[in-house]
Amino acid sequence: MSTHTILLVEDSKEIHRMVTQALSGPLTDVDWADTVNAAEAKILKNQYDLVLLDIELPDGNGLEFCSQIQSQKPDLSIFFLTSHDNLSEKVLGFSAGADDYITKPFNPLELKARVEAKLKKIEVLKKSADKMRWKELEINKASQQVKVLTDGELKPIDLTALEFKLLTYFANRPGDVIDRDSMLNDIWGEDIHVYSRSVDTHVSKLRKKLGPVAHIIESVHGAGYKFKPSEN
Repeated sequence: MSTHTILLVEDSKEIHRMVTQALSGPLTDVDWADTVNAAEAKILKNQYDLVLLDIELPDGNGLEFCSQIQSQKPDLSIFFLTSHDNLSEKVLGFSAGADDYITKPFNPLELKARVEAKLKKIEVLKKSADKMRWKELEINKASQQVKVLTDGELKPIDLTALEFKLLTYFANRPGDVIDRDSMLNDIWGEDIHVYSRSVDTHVSKLRKKLGPVAHIIESVHGAGYKFKPSEN
């Protein structure tokens, strides 16, 4: 299991101490922001798996900040950790995009259990997102391993870093016709001096390594290429 990072947005040093004591461990780090402004800066700079958010903060409202986070980072999980225990505010919290709502005073063991349950689900989703699979092809983004259907079973093939990047680029756009200029800009960048037709050379090398499943990258006459794998 990978390390998870949690951001606590809370102005109480005592609550910070309790949360850190309850959640910190070999696989979990707890970061702290005591204002909305500080939290905004940290969320822009760092990657977090979960935010624990109070409603009453010195420079803003946690409900409004939750909505703001959701609009900017919709995949970021948010738990409210607050003394506001009335039903209407709980409803507002979930409506703002929160995944859970925990009231103070809280039991550290319950907090730990709820957070760990959410982190396990996040881990499963991450692993699922790292792997793309079709009938004749499997791409593992985390390990950068590719398997192709050969003689009835998926077998690994060796790709260069550029070939892997090119295949993943196609795989993220199934069914789309992709022109060479777009590929040049997206993969090599506008500042790299690569001729449009050299894309064909790289695609040809990739197809050769794909062997029996090379047909999944189709040439579209006068337009570019299309990634067209079989349905699962």
